Amino acid sequence: MSRAATSSQRWGAAILGFGALVAAVVVLEILIRVDLVSPFVVPLPSDVLLAFERIVVEEGVFRRFLVTAGEAFGAGLILAAVGISVGILLDRLELLRRATENWIAAFAAAPIVLIYPLFLVIFGRSAWTIVMIGALAGLPPVILKTLEGLRAVPPVLIDVGRSFSLDARQQFLKIKLPAALPSIFVGIRLGLMFALINVVGVEFLINFGGLGPLINVLAERYDLAGTYAAIAFVVLVSVCFFASLERIERWLRPGS
Repeated sequence: MSRAATSSQRWGAAILGFGALVAAVVVLEILIRVDLVSPFVVPLPSDVLLAFERIVVEEGVFRRFLVTAGEAFGAGLILAAVGISVGILLDRLELLRRATENWIAAFAAAPIVLIYPLFLVIFGRSAWTIVMIGALAGLPPVILKTLEGLRAVPPVLIDVGRSFSLDARQQFLKIKLPAALPSIFVGIRLGLMFALINVVGVEFLINFGGLGPLINVLAERYDLAGTYAAIAFVVLVSVCFFASLERIERWLRPGS
């Protein structure tokens, strides 16, 4: 398929997805206005839209966003450095891989956010607690996808390296690591999304940091429209974050 056709399909899918979202919002607005959905539970989407300006001007949402983004960035650096290193180590040590791979996979499904009291004892009520929980939550996908990518390198590429008399370090740097990069990128992308979700969740729970406490404060005021506007802002940040990661991946791997 040509690049133009691929780009056309991508834009078509994006427009279709956005159209479906707008249609769902319009249906929800109608359901609330005809009293099929209580406005005391779900505010009118039009009120939520109007509340955006208020939370931006009065609640300093962009300053809070920078705090959350900084914490997510710190968690991302830790999970990328540790996750890729552990994945490489497990690829080299077969016994260790067999002993730990299932545990790591099970750890990925665990609600890491619930152990925040332990991190509060260790790091106190600080940004470190948020960053470390975010990093811990994002580690399993990075480890597993790094391992999967390294173990899926076609044997023929390894044989080509041997035919050129490459030593183990050269084979890793010139063959295995480049071949595993697509899988590693997928792991990092998933890990960063898990980290961002947990960063906002822990901020909400300990009422410290950026966007999480904002939702907490607005909910305590029973400002429904503002609360949903803040939640929508967090979702919007997640979408932009995911799209940015895809852009960075395509920039680093032009052929993908």
